[in-house]
Amino acid sequence: MDRRPVTLEEVARVAGVSRATVSRVVNGVATVDRELRQVVEKAISTTGYTPNRAARSLVTRRAGAIGLVLPDEGRTLHDPYFGRVVAGVLPVIRPLGVQLVLTTTDPGGHREVVDDVRQRRLDGVILIHTHGADPLPRLLIESNLPVVLAARPVRPMPITYVDVDQAAGAGLAVDHLVARGCRRVATITGPLDAPAGQDRLRGFREAVARHGLPEPLVVEGDFSREGGAAAARELVAAEGRAGEGFDGLFVASDLMATGALPVLRNHGLRVPEDVKVVGFDDSSPAVECDPPLTTVRQPVEDMAAEMARLLVERVERPDRPVSSVVFAPTLVVRRSG
Repeated sequence: MDRRPVTLEEVARVAGVSRATVSRVVNGVATVDRELRQVVEKAISTTGYTPNRAARSLVTRRAGAIGLVLPDEGRTLHDPYFGRVVAGVLPVIRPLGVQLVLTTTDPGGHREVVDDVRQRRLDGVILIHTHGADPLPRLLIESNLPVVLAARPVRPMPITYVDVDQAAGAGLAVDHLVARGCRRVATITGPLDAPAGQDRLRGFREAVARHGLPEPLVVEGDFSREGGAAAARELVAAEGRAGEGFDGLFVASDLMATGALPVLRNHGLRVPEDVKVVGFDDSSPAVECDPPLTTVRQPVEDMAAEMARLLVERVERPDRPVSSVVFAPTLVVRRSG
């Protein structure tokens, strides 16, 4: 059996382009037309071409690897969001022969990430779910290193980021609850030191005011199943003290909603008969929970692919101006609401 390596010339022949064009795509040159890049990437996948990373690194002086910086390990293992991010990044970087390095940081690990990029162990990083006190985005910016942030920064800073319109998504949830007859709504927010938590609460409050609804019950969660259950218990207790029930609930993540639903059921509240529930993300828990969850979908895989493309462009052109890409959310209706 012929096991010789596939050459650039063979990829070029399959793609119908020049060898130079294939080389530019493999080396991550940002000026290649996007449609042409996709043709070459398809030819790379079809032929099974594997770049010679050692030779390429000598020419480009690059590591041939990017870092995906995730939150603490415990959260990463239980939240399907992060698997969807990886699924979106890999198809973009694999045809370029770029490896993905997953890492988590604690407060002492930020400098290690910066050093990895400075010393060319990584060409750049994608940061997932930073919070207001996280120094890593600023450290990378001050060191003039390639970085793309998932979600807008907590504070204004010159950094490229990709996000979904979080506030608009929360508004879709409230609009749907009102259309289903809800007149007193509540929410379990995300962590309010994170942009997603802040923006989803802002969109929720704006929609509540737009519909002329009473002041809502608001309890902060932490994007975990356990946090959703704890927040739901707090909501039910607050409802009892106020003497007024809520008939609609917006939970700022599907994972928190899977923790909240059993709590509502244990307190005699049927979903959707007594309380209609809408989540956020459209991740696997939304389909698996009982009842299946009406939720706001953010296109995580598409967003992650865009983050990877932007990072590759920044590695190739470090002087590229910062930019932002914001995706539109959609509503997926299931039985919970």
